[in-house]
Amino acid sequence: MVDVSQHELVPEHTLLDEEELAEVLDEYDIDRTDLPKIKRKDPGTPEGAEPGDVVKIVRDSRTTDRAVVYRLVIE
Repeated sequence: MVDVSQHELVPEHTLLDEEELAEVLDEYDIDRTDLPKIKRKDPGTPEGAEPGDVVKIVRDSRTTDRAVVYRLVIE
């Protein structure tokens, strides 16, 4: 079976720990539930991600070199 998360076109997905998450939420003055969502079974979601976790996604960008987005894992 092919591991989609290792494909060259899939951006880097990493789980945030609670300390990193607190910094992000403080920076943007939002709650965890205000973040866009990603399903736990999405092929790009890191292994071991559980509902309530937050994933940091780093994508290539034409305008800023790289773009960082955050997603809340849901069932």
